[in-house]
Amino acid sequence: MPSRSLRVAVIGAGAAGLVAARELRREGHAPVVFERTDGVGGTWVYEADADASASPEPLVTQRRSNLDASLRTNLPRECMGFLDFPFVAGPDGDTRRFPGHAEVLRYLQSFARRFDLDGLVRLETEVVRVSRETSGTSWRVRYSRKASGSEKRETDEEVFDAVVICNGHYSQPHFADVAGVDAWPGKQLHSTSYRVPEPFHGQVVVVIGCGPSGTDISRDIAGVAKEVHLASRWSLSATSEKLPGHANMWLHSEIDRAQEDGSVVFHDGSRVKADVIMHCTGYKYNFPFLTNDATVSVDDNCVDPLYKHVFPPQVAPRLSFIGLPLKVVPFPLFELQSHWVAGVLSGRFKLPSKDEMVRDVTAFHSRLAARGWPRRYTHRLRDREVREIRPK
Repeated sequence: MPSRSLRVAVIGAGAAGLVAARELRREGHAPVVFERTDGVGGTWVYEADADASASPEPLVTQRRSNLDASLRTNLPRECMGFLDFPFVAGPDGDTRRFPGHAEVLRYLQSFARRFDLDGLVRLETEVVRVSRETSGTSWRVRYSRKASGSEKRETDEEVFDAVVICNGHYSQPHFADVAGVDAWPGKQLHSTSYRVPEPFHGQVVVVIGCGPSGTDISRDIAGVAKEVHLASRWSLSATSEKLPGHANMWLHSEIDRAQEDGSVVFHDGSRVKADVIMHCTGYKYNFPFLTNDATVSVDDNCVDPLYKHVFPPQVAPRLSFIGLPLKVVPFPLFELQSHWVAGVLSGRFKLPSKDEMVRDVTAFHSRLAARGWPRRYTHRLRDREVREIRPK
């Protein structure tokens, strides 16, 4: 049995928040999950969004859903599930090994039902401020929600022993910095706004970014667009070549500039007259509800300082983050991180001293710098980095 039971605020009811709630309750804590939308599932909730489907839209800063209609997992279901709740296809579900987004949402909803988590979740309740009490051992959480029988929102506060942040990192789009784009006459949007290819029929589309979103959306759009030009910073500066399997897709180096006449110029000097620039350039970590006493900041998309990407040394273990690392197998990682956090809060696991954690964080950043990695790659893990988040 745990040596202490705490009341814990969990922010977000996506995959990370759901498994955090389960692990906290298993450890004997009392979690309360705050979810700003009307259902669990987080980033896996799909919304057709009539505005985004009808026409390409201008730049946006935040959307509720960021899935396109045809999105499928890029990991097989065998490694997508939580460790003790396999991701198996239901009788009426998507049986593909790389299923679509609706199947992932079904799985998360099933997980919530199986472990009786729905009763822990306060839907349509948005956390607007998290601040540390003067005692230093508890946190005041301010939140807004719809008033009963009204569309108006009311604000309330509660004090918790600890806060676990699981708000994901797919809500605040990052846009590429393109010289001259302010005077460029075409339309810009981020992949978070993309749903279906039909609005791009007959258009020339430049896609910035050659990651999973960029490549998937490029192929999707190529079926209806006049031309699709994929710009990748990983391509050689002289790259300008037609991609095999598509008569209307080209791979280029990075964009050099955009011009007032509608041209987009690439580093090799080639250019196209484009109707749309789509930024498939990822997202930024964003915690608008945190005050300065959380002792962490986001600089160049690095959340710092964090011990093993989870605990801010100055306020550990009463504040923690689940799900920050990228380039990982996400659901099992969320579960392991949550198990660690729950055990530390109960006293079953012990963290190093504050000074030891600070030294570990400093050494970690030094190793990344020695490899030539910019700070924005801090949370991008590879096989050799898995040991960095494994508690000793």
